[in-house]
Amino acid sequence: MSLGQGGPQWGSGGQHQDPYNSRQGAPDSFDPFGGQRGAGDPDTPDWAALAEASAARARRKRWLLIGGGALATAAVAGIVATAIVSSNDDSDNRSKEKSSSQLPAPENLPSDTNAPEPSFSSVAPAPPPNPKDFVSSEQKDKAPLTVDTLFPGKKLTMAGRSYAKGATARAATCTAAVQGGLGPVLERNGCDQVFRATYSKDGVAVTVGVAVFGLESEAKKAVEERRRGQNLAPLPGSGVSAFCKAGPVCRFTANSYGRYAYFTTTGYTNGKNVETGDTKAFQTGDDLAEFTFRQIVGRGNAQASAAVADPAG
Repeated sequence: MSLGQGGPQWGSGGQHQDPYNSRQGAPDSFDPFGGQRGAGDPDTPDWAALAEASAARARRKRWLLIGGGALATAAVAGIVATAIVSSNDDSDNRSKEKSSSQLPAPENLPSDTNAPEPSFSSVAPAPPPNPKDFVSSEQKDKAPLTVDTLFPGKKLTMAGRSYAKGATARAATCTAAVQGGLGPVLERNGCDQVFRATYSKDGVAVTVGVAVFGLESEAKKAVEERRRGQNLAPLPGSGVSAFCKAGPVCRFTANSYGRYAYFTTTGYTNGKNVETGDTKAFQTGDDLAEFTFRQIVGRGNAQASAAVADPAG
């Protein structure tokens, strides 16, 4: 058999028969599920539409899940709110019931509305005692009175300045403690006694004296009647030499508080004159006068405090 003439015969149908019963020509596409399909075949699926439909179904499912969760949350919140309101209502009802149970019944209320109201005294309480009253009259000034109560200790300090205490004395006769005609003035106004003490510092000596009267008016009048040259006599001794004797110029002061008149005599122990503007001598005399004034005021304060603590005393 010659291989060059024609090709094998596939059947009685002649040449060009398709042994697989396929269509002639080049296939447009291949159908994995059933053979070849040409372009535009109505049985071909629309892959883009299928993808879009799948995406739409996924979105609907997601929104359904979100919506369901929101509804569940709202439902829980509503249940909680209802529970809180119910609880508050129960608490209010219980409080009202408790308050109502504590109120007295109308028949238990007092029927007498004319009962007297509480009364208060219209008399104002007595004011605290005035400390000066206790040192203005011998009838109220009962605290101990001696040289040591007026001039305690061995020295005194004023504003950081210390003064040593020298001699002290008590004169039962007022004329014995003064000079220059002051004695008669004191006695005429009812002077009872005079206490004196001398202090010194840096060559300056001061004698301070306290004349005691029965009333404030007597002490005040004695100071007003005092004239120039009528002064307290200096008191030397106990380490302080004589001063303000036989000629040197000294400084004298007089004042009163309550039933006490107090005086100072200031001079140099070396006989030096005290001149105007002598700050050293003036400061010493002023410190001693201020100290004596405070001692008298202190007597009044102490007795007033005792009277408040023990009114019956």
